[in-house]
Amino acid sequence: MVQRQQNVAEPVPPFYIRTLVSLEAALNATLAKEKEAKKKMNASNARALTAMKQKVRKTVKEYEKEIKQYNDDPEAFEHEYAALAVPQAQLKPEVVKKPPGVEGDDEEEYFTHVGKGGKATQYTSEGIYKNLQAIQEARGKKNTDRVYQIRTLERLLDVAVTPYQQIRVLLALISSRFDYNASVASYMPIEMWLSAQREIDGLIRILISNSGYSVQEVTEDYDDLVERTPEGEKDRVVRIRGSIISFVDRLDDEFTRSLQNLDPHGTEYVDRLKDEKGLYCTICLAETLYEKKQLREPLARVIMRRLEHIYSKPDAVLAVLESAVASSDAVISLSLASQTSPSALIHALCVHLYKSGNSVLRTRAMLSHIYHHALHNDFYTARDMLLMSHLQETVYSMDVGTQILYNRAVVQLGLCAFRSGLIKEAQSTLQDIFATQRVKELLAQGVHQPRFQTLTPEQEKAEKQRQLPFHMHINTELLEAAFLVSSMLVEIPMLASIDLEEQKRKAISKPFRRLLDFADRQVFTGPPESTRDHIMQASKALQHGQWQQCRDLIQDIKIWSLMPEAATVKEMLAKRIQEEGLRTFLFTFAPHYKTLSLALLERTFSLDRRAVNSIVSRMIWTEELPASLDQSAGVIVFHRVELTRPQQLAQILAEKVGAMVEQNEKALDIRLGGATAWGDRADGLKGDKRGEQTQERRGRGERRGGAGARGARGGRGARFAQGLGSQMTKTR
Repeated sequence: MVQRQQNVAEPVPPFYIRTLVSLEAALNATLAKEKEAKKKMNASNARALTAMKQKVRKTVKEYEKEIKQYNDDPEAFEHEYAALAVPQAQLKPEVVKKPPGVEGDDEEEYFTHVGKGGKATQYTSEGIYKNLQAIQEARGKKNTDRVYQIRTLERLLDVAVTPYQQIRVLLALISSRFDYNASVASYMPIEMWLSAQREIDGLIRILISNSGYSVQEVTEDYDDLVERTPEGEKDRVVRIRGSIISFVDRLDDEFTRSLQNLDPHGTEYVDRLKDEKGLYCTICLAETLYEKKQLREPLARVIMRRLEHIYSKPDAVLAVLESAVASSDAVISLSLASQTSPSALIHALCVHLYKSGNSVLRTRAMLSHIYHHALHNDFYTARDMLLMSHLQETVYSMDVGTQILYNRAVVQLGLCAFRSGLIKEAQSTLQDIFATQRVKELLAQGVHQPRFQTLTPEQEKAEKQRQLPFHMHINTELLEAAFLVSSMLVEIPMLASIDLEEQKRKAISKPFRRLLDFADRQVFTGPPESTRDHIMQASKALQHGQWQQCRDLIQDIKIWSLMPEAATVKEMLAKRIQEEGLRTFLFTFAPHYKTLSLALLERTFSLDRRAVNSIVSRMIWTEELPASLDQSAGVIVFHRVELTRPQQLAQILAEKVGAMVEQNEKALDIRLGGATAWGDRADGLKGDKRGEQTQERRGRGERRGGAGARGARGGRGARFAQGLGSQMTKTR
């Protein structure tokens, strides 16, 4: 009760002071008797007496002034308290007394509030600092009524007159609102969040309109109970201890936390997402303040917050956010406000962060820039930026949030390559993500449960706090479809080009090869239901030479509707399936023909002569196909270079030695701490391996044998011959 009296700036009751005086006298008498007594008290009583003595002395020292007044004249002390504690005759909040002619919108001189028990509490502009001091002292203590503190600060804000008073009250009020929710697991109430946002906007506007006041984290010591004006300072700037950027960060974090806890499929999530426009305006308003004050470090942080809200959004959504900023009073500097296109705005923000001294902000700006380029199908620019940044070498030592952003940028880069028709680049980019079999966890879109161990409650809570809001998720089913289709277009021709079983085990995409082997072991295959079923049946159809069925199965996948420009992507996939079907046919039937008509290939794969010539010429140039092109006769002439048995064994031995050397180098790098460097080296060696495999395809006459020998083995080549051979017979 005494603590509450102090919180509302009321005097201490006389009975409390009287009790302290009598308790101190009794304690002194007990200590004096203890010294003179022959028989000492037991140990437990002695410890209790010592503890009581320390507590009483501490409390007496705290109320030393009141105790002295009471000892001088107890009756006068009680009369003084009774005069101050007389209840007001009117219990309702009084209307502010104003001189005649003053309008109702002017500031109030004082405010009367009815407290608990019908007791009126009066707040005036003169007593603001004492009330603020009492609230600050009670902050964080046990049994503190946070709701009452917030209401008190709202009353103080109503009676604040000067800019200094308003700034001081707003700083305390915003902090109290953020202190309202002490639990980390839950989120801040939405109404409380909206009030905090309005108050932060008001605080920033006061600082922008009054250049003589500045809120900084580090200031010189000053008296909290004295009014301060710019005229009383040396450089005519009043520096107040506080942090605007921390308020903006906390406001943004609470917004994200609320989205994490709401049902993404409900209307509450959509309604909450509408508040992002106001939050974005608040961030831009803070950016305006720091640009005016020329504070580089907080300016970089607030620009990073702004960038995180727009780097992953389409141009239409970004245009709505920027129009909201243009209609508000957030005037951004000319260097950033003059950008007309969204890409130019992203570029200007990132270039500003590249000059920052904070390495984490520079890295996150680079990844956001890469993500934005990939989102707009600018693959080569995004790829070059990622390679020149060398982030793949150091990302594993960065914080978890930056690693998540890196994974998102890499995945978006793979999708960009897929949309652009760069199938090999898309497959190699997405390969590392899907090889871990933890796609959702790496993208912060789900919590991974280990198979043979369980997460502690602290670990599970930390994982949930890292999750991205639902509207920022990358569709993992669409991502898997792009990866598996890319793997199909790369793996199926490679399988047809390799004849030895040992070489077939060396898969480029192990996840795809695992699914394909599982599909081959199925005795009965029903109609496709999921995306994987469509792709696996399409892969088997492509192996059998049924490229039309493969195309239809791929285009029937419903998830393509979620990809931008879905019709263009489907058209690109149909063309690539035709081309890879032609390549697979040539790899399979090269040993069975001496010459092959180009016109027949045109009719079979529905390609024009120019496309067929381009594909065949490329295969001959890269030495994938041991043949020559006779354009005058319109045929392909196949060459036979037979390898002896020792030559075949020598090739197998060379491959095994190369694999052993790679394993030794990998073990050495891991032992020396260079695991990341080995990863880059391994990526480079993949291309060398593929080149070596094409070199050995020059002579496959003896390895492939005749038509009867390959058909007798009954492998995938035999199935391809049965399916495609029947089609070619019809076209003849």
